Amino acid sequence: MKRRFPLLALCVLLSVSLLAPSSGVGQERPGENAGEAEQSALRIPKPDLQDLEQIRFVTDSDYPPFNYLDEEGELTGFNVDLARALCDELSVECSVRAVPWNRLLPALEEGEADAVIASNRISEEILRKVDFTDSYYHTPARFVALKANPVVEITPESLTGKKIGVVVKTAHQAYLKDFFTGSAVVSYDTSEEAKSALREGKVDFLFGDGVSLMFWLNGISSDGCCEFRGGPFTESRYFGEGIAIAIPKGNRKLRDALNYGLHLARSGGRIEELHLRYFPLSFF
Repeated sequence: MKRRFPLLALCVLLSVSLLAPSSGVGQERPGENAGEAEQSALRIPKPDLQDLEQIRFVTDSDYPPFNYLDEEGELTGFNVDLARALCDELSVECSVRAVPWNRLLPALEEGEADAVIASNRISEEILRKVDFTDSYYHTPARFVALKANPVVEITPESLTGKKIGVVVKTAHQAYLKDFFTGSAVVSYDTSEEAKSALREGKVDFLFGDGVSLMFWLNGISSDGCCEFRGGPFTESRYFGEGIAIAIPKGNRKLRDALNYGLHLARSGGRIEELHLRYFPLSFF
């Protein structure tokens, strides 16, 4: 349901869905059309909030910097503060409590909570049980190379003949085989094996999940060997529809309210403020 990444660092930057296509297969540039998105947010009609007095959010507590317990045992993180910001935008009371990961959706289905904000990926499997709001960030795919690698431009043409490491049986492997047909795709059983291959020069590039790669690049195990090359790849067919808030099936009123709150928080700069607070580095 949710992919867990190694918690090697707390330095990543999320992106809301203000992206536009650029030249090069699948690459997008963050921030383009941001002004248009903000104007669109301001044009969204205000839903009926008359009977909405409180939103009870649940999350888990072991996924920093998104949701975790701080040194004093207080629940905090990007998702937690976003939930509170949404309640503030909607002028409703707010509660955010932690439950075990395997209890998040049951808590929603059993009426113990109104919404789950725990970095849940939108998927067909979960959509059979719950509904989702609009996505509030995506996790793109990225290329990583040794810092000494002179290749800067990332296109199928520029990587022709190059060896690209990837984890087997992943969307990243499928994407490479569909679009980077001139490259030698070298598959590994685990991400650790693929990273080691890059560090040892067995492959020229590594292609994988931008979030986990950012953790690695900013962690001790990479030893400062590598860096991102090229831009993000975000095709939903391969890399999903993004991360969103889960709500009870059929609760259109709550979904409209939360979507309205997300747009207000985005257009007013509050989501960007949370980005800067929790994620000083970008994987976009």
